[in-house]
Amino acid sequence: MLSGSDGAGPPKNAYPGVIPELSSCSIDHVPVLSTSVSPNGTGQKLSTLGNAASILRLFTADRLEISVTDVSRILGLPKSSASRLLKAMLQEGLLARHENSPRYKVGNLLFEVSQLYRLNSSLIELVDDVLKAICRETGHTGYLSILDGADVLVIRMHQGSHALRVFTPLGQRAPAFATANGRTLLARRPDDEVRAIHADGLGVPSPHSPQSIDELLAALGEVRRKGWAEADDEAIPGVGSISVSVADPKLRESIGFCISYSASNIGIEEKNRIIALLMAAAHRIAQRFDDPFFSHLMHVVPGTGSVAA
Repeated sequence: MLSGSDGAGPPKNAYPGVIPELSSCSIDHVPVLSTSVSPNGTGQKLSTLGNAASILRLFTADRLEISVTDVSRILGLPKSSASRLLKAMLQEGLLARHENSPRYKVGNLLFEVSQLYRLNSSLIELVDDVLKAICRETGHTGYLSILDGADVLVIRMHQGSHALRVFTPLGQRAPAFATANGRTLLARRPDDEVRAIHADGLGVPSPHSPQSIDELLAALGEVRRKGWAEADDEAIPGVGSISVSVADPKLRESIGFCISYSASNIGIEEKNRIIALLMAAAHRIAQRFDDPFFSHLMHVVPGTGSVAA
């Protein structure tokens, strides 16, 4: 585990995320495949899959639930066929519904698949490649993390050539407020939302972490001003991290990435080099994805970590 992006705690199997929007189309003009059976016997399976996809395309921001009647009317299916197909999709997790309700909504299976989509998004892949290069150049260990409520969750790791006492496994969680990756991600949220996330207070893991919500908000203000966060001797004693974050506003996903090191074996010049490398990478990625977070910041002087107007 590392202080900048990770910490102790049992992994969980799911985390909140944005389900990618299904292909949009007019709900009154949804194509329906024929239910006829082809000579080789595959037509029924293919048409059933096509009809299931057509049903999923009925869901929009304005239509979050559908009924048998809706499917029958819009897709032109007999009610009996629509009912059987909806029940089959319900059984497989493609759809869900409240107990005793005749209306169906998008099921958990699509949510779970959407998480895999997010973990393989172009933003994550680009950040992963950039961090891998920084780890090779510096010899330090790097982590990619996402925010999950009040926790930060590790999704990628690149081990460096320099010794690091503790490594954090993928899927490990830590309190976001006490990590560098967590604070760079929290800094993207409004203060009111940060307060709401920590409505039950901060479980302080270290005397070096923010000790109250006001101290946390002050720390997040510094991240917004500088563009990066640092954590030393917080989640894990003796481990330090420096982190930045980037986002894809269109998909509403944010990624924190950090370099971690032994806090007792690093000097100020090396820290400044890490800051310069991370900030330069973050600026490039932000420009590519139209991430406005860095637009107000001054430029980091390469190789120094200091800033210039």
